[in-house]
Amino acid sequence: MQMAMIGLGKMGGNMVRRLCRGGIEVVGYDRASEVVSQLAKEEGMLAATSVEDAVTKLSGPRVVWLMLPSGDPTEQQIRALAPLLSKGDIIVDGGNSNYHDSQRRGAWLAERGIGFMDSGTSGGIWGLENGYCLMVGATAEVAQIMAPILKVLAPSADRGWAHVGPVGAGHFTKMIHNGIEYGMMQSFAEGLELLRGKKEFELDLAQITELWRHSSVVRSWLLDLTAEALKHDQKLTGVAPYVPDSGEGRWTVVEAIDQGVAAPVLTLALQMRFTSQDGTGYGYRLLSTMRNAFGGHAVKHTNG
Repeated sequence: MQMAMIGLGKMGGNMVRRLCRGGIEVVGYDRASEVVSQLAKEEGMLAATSVEDAVTKLSGPRVVWLMLPSGDPTEQQIRALAPLLSKGDIIVDGGNSNYHDSQRRGAWLAERGIGFMDSGTSGGIWGLENGYCLMVGATAEVAQIMAPILKVLAPSADRGWAHVGPVGAGHFTKMIHNGIEYGMMQSFAEGLELLRGKKEFELDLAQITELWRHSSVVRSWLLDLTAEALKHDQKLTGVAPYVPDSGEGRWTVVEAIDQGVAAPVLTLALQMRFTSQDGTGYGYRLLSTMRNAFGGHAVKHTNG
């Protein structure tokens, strides 16, 4: 089986490597020509000089997988791709798109006889070695055609991938997955900060996180990664206290509001990331000012 991959960044590039090593013929294109040349040389990927060139190198039914930033870049590429494809061809969006956009795009492509699959893709930089968790939304027919590719990308042919529902369901499932991820990460961060704060015990966080990895109820891949990081540096002095948030965390909270479902952990985890992004610290300054105004509490002044 063959396919094209558009977007050869960290995720897209490693997915190409896994696909080529699994016997899938891949035509690849990225605006960074050096990345295209490297993958062609190292993995046997067929290099394309443009999206149009990638499409012409495929035989039907043609499959074009996009690994692009969500929003306008993905929208523009799908709009440009559609005239190049024929009935029965398939576009896959493996990025972190909003599921509402995926539903709309799927319907628009269906009117033209072009199949669409939204693939929620998890695994990060470890996906090449361990495989990717793939949550896909599509018609049964498109899912069946795509199964050989999904089986190669997943940890194994019979696990780590699933056709979870119609178009939009894949990105919706990934959105909730990332919301849960926010909560888990925040919980570990708060708990470990409490352990570190108990100075009288002189706790070794590397020892404790490594301990928890074995038969503990909280063992997880996130804990594995945390234990490995703390093994090398427990003070994290070189890490800035700034945590970005992806669109999916925000969309999850909006979905909870739309459904009227209480999701305080996921919501507060997102809000804590907002707090880290406030470089001015204005909210905290205002809190300190208010405490001083009503209670005469001392205000700690900066040197600036």
